[in-house]
Amino acid sequence: MSILLVLLGFALLVIGGEFLVRSSVALSFKFNISKMVIGMTVVSFATSAPELLVSLQAALSGSSAIAINNVVGSNIANIGLVLGCTALLGSIAVDKSFYKLNWPAMMLFSLVLYYFLSQDSFLSAIEGGILFAALWLFLIVLIKYAGKDTEVEEVDDALAVVSNFKIGIWLLIGSVALYYGSEWLVEGAKDIAKSIGVSEAVIGVSLIAIGTSVPELAASIIAAAKQEKAISLGNLIGSNIFNIGSVLGLTAIVKPIEVTEPLILSRDIFWMLGFAFILLPLVFVPKRFEIDKMKGLILVLAYGIFMFLLFNNGK
Repeated sequence: MSILLVLLGFALLVIGGEFLVRSSVALSFKFNISKMVIGMTVVSFATSAPELLVSLQAALSGSSAIAINNVVGSNIANIGLVLGCTALLGSIAVDKSFYKLNWPAMMLFSLVLYYFLSQDSFLSAIEGGILFAALWLFLIVLIKYAGKDTEVEEVDDALAVVSNFKIGIWLLIGSVALYYGSEWLVEGAKDIAKSIGVSEAVIGVSLIAIGTSVPELAASIIAAAKQEKAISLGNLIGSNIFNIGSVLGLTAIVKPIEVTEPLILSRDIFWMLGFAFILLPLVFVPKRFEIDKMKGLILVLAYGIFMFLLFNNGK
């Protein structure tokens, strides 16, 4: 039964990713804003929903390790696994907004989260409110910055004439499919993990994190296959920011989160910071403004090392 849930979850997540990308491109025509912004708002909100629901449920049920490790693990998976696999399908072009706004914002959110947690091993409601408010400030700056973006990107022209009703239906289908797909995948993954005697913390940072990152993987791979590379990169960076600002921010507002597993602060969060930081040199060396297949392979291998060490510790 657990295996069936995982397979059904994967199927729904792929379908949801397809509808989200399609509606996102259509929205970029309607509002005359860049696809990067659409990827970092509409798609990121929808694909961050599984992390939010899992973290809220975990925090309310007393499983703080899952609540935090789900976000930390998802942010690691978004860069190491999702971006790495997407780049393996084809080189991803990177525009200047990456290092002027998107990457600095992701690093800032990550460092602030580490600072809050390292002070007292606790994420309070006030700190959660600061993270959530910062997310809205980032969105305002992002949209204003995008107004200066005059570059016209190649997209499917047929999506320019899609009706608002159809776009809404696509968004609804995509969101519902991602929600149930993630729920079933996480439920199946938890049952499988528990059956092999893996701890709650490891489940949160590995299988649950991967499960809730599958929407990003599906949306990004489909976007990359359709040559919508701006959405691929924007979706991933945006999701990492949303995971910290909205998922942990809102969860802490509803139920303050206590760090119950020391390895979160001594190991896992440093991997998250490392994966976020390494994106900057990868974008510039050796070929500027491009994440090619070799860089994608490096990210995937690094993620594999992280998973090996995680399970090798047995904690």
